[in-house]
Amino acid sequence: MAKLGIGIIGCGNISAAYLRLAPTFKGLEVRAVADMNMAAAEARAAEFNTKAQSVDDLLANKDIDVVINLTIPDAHFGVSKSILQAGKHVYSEKPLTLTLETGLELRDLARSKGLSVGCAPDTFLGGAHQMARALIDEGKLGTITAGCAAVMGHGMEHWHPNPDFFFLPGGGPMLDMGPYYIANLINLIGPVKRVAALTSAAHDTRTISSEPRKGEVIPVKTPTNIHALLEFVNGATVNFSASWDVWHHKRVNMELYGTEGTLYVPDPNFFGGKVEMAGRDGKPAEVPLWDHPLSRNNQDHPVAGPLANYRTAGLADMAQAILQGRDARCSIDRALHGVEVMTAALKSGAEGSFVTMGTTCTRPEALGIAEARALMA
Repeated sequence: MAKLGIGIIGCGNISAAYLRLAPTFKGLEVRAVADMNMAAAEARAAEFNTKAQSVDDLLANKDIDVVINLTIPDAHFGVSKSILQAGKHVYSEKPLTLTLETGLELRDLARSKGLSVGCAPDTFLGGAHQMARALIDEGKLGTITAGCAAVMGHGMEHWHPNPDFFFLPGGGPMLDMGPYYIANLINLIGPVKRVAALTSAAHDTRTISSEPRKGEVIPVKTPTNIHALLEFVNGATVNFSASWDVWHHKRVNMELYGTEGTLYVPDPNFFGGKVEMAGRDGKPAEVPLWDHPLSRNNQDHPVAGPLANYRTAGLADMAQAILQGRDARCSIDRALHGVEVMTAALKSGAEGSFVTMGTTCTRPEALGIAEARALMA
């Protein structure tokens, strides 16, 4: 299979995962990395035996076909726009952009140039989530009518060395963690019709407890507690809670309720996990996980233990989609719809009314065992 030359802009923490995992997949060859901090680019290049370049030189590099945008969320739009203007495809970390308007501008620019834009998260391609998808598609749950999802904790200031941007507009739990949940709900149920939400913030400031800035006080300028109600095009209704104002809770990550039973979906932030289902007898039982390539443990997490981590799967699928002339599973249309859903929740919280979606999308094609194997090197 032909390979696409991959460049990376942004050499922070997440770049190591992309560089480590890219060789796991077909069709990808990382050929250069860049960062505004040249020392950071040179360090990553030395660590993974690739080339360090300035951002301008990488954009001009004729050996680069696709550029991965791993900058901070506030820079996603500007960097992705410059990549498209340089005539290269874009794969962005989440969120695609911070506003629907800038996302639409990227989509229109890409279309005018015949280029592709893809966007994380790709965790919904994991074996556990694709098995949940298969159970729904096979009718095991009947018709999905409702559900609930929750991602809650107490913020990033306890572990991140520079947590400021998490608490500024464009940050917060909805735009930081919400993409994983919204992308998986689109995968499992489809597009959203309208959104309502209540939003708040428990504190005006946060005190960093992680090094090296322990004790420093930072401002909170965005909601840190969001409770949204999503009405889907197919009629299902799901409540989604995203909060950094919670010290402890016992809520599960995601439950979907169908006319024939209930589905318990693992954390959408990860590729694997335990899938459970209860039928009309009301007795939940673990569903034996199928032998999906993207559900096999390949990493030891310091807290979670052994887990499946296949970030770059969405990039690999996009690369094949470009070469094969098909729709990518992590397409801009789905990412753009996700941005609208999340920003609509924040808008609803500010205005106190339902917000009807102006965008839509299709569910991505399922990634079964055979399709996943076709991505692997």
